[in-house]
Amino acid sequence: MAFNIIVLAKQVPDTRNIGKDAMKADGTVNRGALPAIFNPEDLNALEQALGIKDRYPGSTITMLTMGPGRAADILREGLFRGADDGVLLTDRAFAGADTLATSYALSTAVRKIGKYDLIICGRQAIDGDTAQVGPQVAEKLNIPQVTYAEEIEEINNGKARVKRRLENGVETVESPLPLLVTVNGSARTCRPRNAKLLLKFKHAKTVTERQAENIDYIDIYSTRPYLNLTEWGVADVDADIDLCGLSGSPTKVKKIENVVFQTKESKHLSGSDDEIEQLMIELIANHTIG
Repeated sequence: MAFNIIVLAKQVPDTRNIGKDAMKADGTVNRGALPAIFNPEDLNALEQALGIKDRYPGSTITMLTMGPGRAADILREGLFRGADDGVLLTDRAFAGADTLATSYALSTAVRKIGKYDLIICGRQAIDGDTAQVGPQVAEKLNIPQVTYAEEIEEINNGKARVKRRLENGVETVESPLPLLVTVNGSARTCRPRNAKLLLKFKHAKTVTERQAENIDYIDIYSTRPYLNLTEWGVADVDADIDLCGLSGSPTKVKKIENVVFQTKESKHLSGSDDEIEQLMIELIANHTIG
């Protein structure tokens, strides 16, 4: 048995480095002001896909991400770890998308990719924490979904057995294929880059990146087709532009408040109930918590 797997991944701003310029006036994230990283739970999802590829030889993994041109870094990172190819969904019309518009765009790209058995993604992205995109993609594709997955244990007879990590325990469920699975951060961490794959795919680029490439490397893209990363815009996936980006996003940000914590002083507590109670009152009063 071999399976076609699509891994949905996102390049996200590193929320460990949030500052006063993290948000724009229109309520969208100022991605240019923050370092970009591979969304952590999407890495867990990639590891689940790689585990299936290990157990079922012949299986293929296609990375799919939506974002600006620099999001191609996510595709390369997937290739370095064992994915087979990647698709970048990029267009100015996709900018400012909420979960509804994002899931619509991704679902159009999945349909264009064609045959698939599994779609695997992280439970949520650290720049939004909504956990909505994966389930919404499944709904738009009209396929079953299993959320909060910790391990895809087995695929047999057209069904996948998945262990889910819930708040009060663990459950194991079965679902027919094709299936979308969202993966928890409690799942196995992703394996590191493979040195041979790093050397093989280090020059993998989208067409936009190739246009700015040094002439010395142009010839390798015709002789090594695996280095050509697919790049699609709105027209390529036959998307309705009114359903993409800001125009397709009913979620509106009404107010933004930047809260930047600064270390001013330290306080030593004896651990008495009165001191702890007073500390809680202070933290709630200055909006540190609550």
